Amino acid sequence: MRVLKKNLRGEEGEITLLPESLDDLWHLKHLISRGDLVFALTQRKVAAIADKARPEKMEKKTVRLGVKVEDIEFHMYSNWLRLHGRIASGMDVGSYHTLNIEVGTDLSILKYHWRPDLLARIDEAVAESLRPRVVIALIEEGEATIGVLRQFGVQTAAEIRQGSGKGSGEDTRSGFLRDVAAALEKTAQGGAEVILAGPGFTKEDLKKVIDSSYPDLAERMAMDDTSSIGRSGFQEVLRRGAVKSVLESSRIAREAKFIEDLFREIATDGKAAYGMKEVQTAVNFGAVESLLVLDELARRGSAEAIMRDVAAARGKVVIFSSEFEPGDRLLSLGGVAALLRFKIA
Repeated sequence: MRVLKKNLRGEEGEITLLPESLDDLWHLKHLISRGDLVFALTQRKVAAIADKARPEKMEKKTVRLGVKVEDIEFHMYSNWLRLHGRIASGMDVGSYHTLNIEVGTDLSILKYHWRPDLLARIDEAVAESLRPRVVIALIEEGEATIGVLRQFGVQTAAEIRQGSGKGSGEDTRSGFLRDVAAALEKTAQGGAEVILAGPGFTKEDLKKVIDSSYPDLAERMAMDDTSSIGRSGFQEVLRRGAVKSVLESSRIAREAKFIEDLFREIATDGKAAYGMKEVQTAVNFGAVESLLVLDELARRGSAEAIMRDVAAARGKVVIFSSEFEPGDRLLSLGGVAALLRFKIA
């Protein structure tokens, strides 16, 4: 994410942003709320009359419109964000229009209230864009999954299975390993850090293929063990300490650590609170060190007062992605929880 312009008066004002990745579009989904005024270049149908002998027809024209947002849609696999609402500035004021925001589309967001956590999210998105990508490859005998670590979770990039094929089993297996290595090389282009993990010894055999065929990729690779592949395997990698040096700066790894700390405190009746009522009590005592809020709850404004109070008391506000397992676990507690400075009796 790049910040092109920032013009704030207190909590009110305009920020112009340039999304540079799918992660940035996801951030924008949670930065923009209903009622915000968003400006962007867009295509709008306008009347065109070629000459008097031809009937009026419609053609698309690139214009800059300001839309008062009513609905927000984020489509992960299509790589775009849609903002729908009434036109408040530009042509056809009062009509409805949808802004299609893609990577590389700059937009200006006008808000009456830029909460501290929203400004922190922008800073985080800018910082994340400067860090290398992380690719996680999980493999067991006959099956492999490759995922890209996003700030909202792990996005599956490829799933590869060993075909039955003709010929010896060894030939089929060798072909499978070569296919996985090639898919991993393609996914990890651009200098991405790679974690290769899985149960058993298949990952060591894959590593040998990568060492011989893709030496540059091999230099960026760390090895780890998991008991499974797929979604649960990705989560296991995120929880393990062996790859901490690669993952410690990523948002989703940080969320995984927070949720583990929270459940450990809950299990020992320690310094934790969960549910809106219990967390509000902790806020009233000034006991909240880290407030954990599910992104959908924050976007709807349901926890805005608590978030402001915690920030004012110099506590940390952590917004969890609802797209991945740590967010699922937080949702099971009501979507809001807190790690405390001291235990409340």
